[in-house]
Amino acid sequence: MQHAVGSPLPPPHQPGHGWSPAAQHPGQHHPGAPQGPAPHQGPASHQGSAPHQGSVPVPPPPPAPGFTSPGPVPAASQHVQAPPTPDTTGHVPLPPGCPVAMPSTPPATAAPDPSATTLAVLLIGPAGAGKTSVAKYWADHRRVPTAHISLDDVREWVRSGFADPQSGWNDNSEAQYRLARRTCGFAARNYLANGISCILDDAVFPDRPVVGLGGWKRHVGPGLLPVVLLPGLEIVLERNAERTGNRRLTDEEVARIHGRMAGWYGSGLPIIDNSQLDVPQTAQVLDDVLARSIASPPKW
Repeated sequence: MQHAVGSPLPPPHQPGHGWSPAAQHPGQHHPGAPQGPAPHQGPASHQGSAPHQGSVPVPPPPPAPGFTSPGPVPAASQHVQAPPTPDTTGHVPLPPGCPVAMPSTPPATAAPDPSATTLAVLLIGPAGAGKTSVAKYWADHRRVPTAHISLDDVREWVRSGFADPQSGWNDNSEAQYRLARRTCGFAARNYLANGISCILDDAVFPDRPVVGLGGWKRHVGPGLLPVVLLPGLEIVLERNAERTGNRRLTDEEVARIHGRMAGWYGSGLPIIDNSQLDVPQTAQVLDDVLARSIASPPKW
């Protein structure tokens, strides 16, 4: 039998019990309250040996052997949801992502420590500059939780129908680039909102708005700290030669990109020439640059 949601369910049927206060509280007697006549018992009720039914309350019939009465069940308990078990998942609240604000300037008496500060960093540079290697090392060796988000990795999430920019920059490759950049920005905002720093890497051009800083600032926020990694052309060519697959470019393409990246000089953004630096040394210089950026954020 179906019952409407929210309405109390009737109690379970038991022998000798009905749906009445007396049935819910058998044997209860209020002193001074008049007792009504007992139900008609048939001819045996008129025998002289039978006790007077109006003076002594009749106890309920005993339960069957081995049966334990559960007692009255409150109707509200039929609809109470059990509390979650300790191993229940999905109950950890996550703050929503929001645009990253500018980092607060520390007091003049305290030197900023970027290794212990929640930051959003954008590492810019041409192919072969060492962006991914430096970003991974920097993220691995921080004292606070840090995530590395590579735009190239996110672009290559698209398998079938991947629009490779090396095959020509067109509407499809631009759309997939914009989609990947927006995905990276949303991921960074969510990580940062939950106390996890982020370092992103991308080949951002100073003279090309489509792949410029504007999109990153729009998707991550004004608190994003851009740093340019720009070694010499010969170093970039050597590193590019060690690459495989679609990550390897022609020497002509590498030289063209490197020449356009030189436009970052004079832009006001911090630039690291890591031609003579290994990855740990570059990461240390990056920390020094970020300490200055926290104290005096770049205008971009």
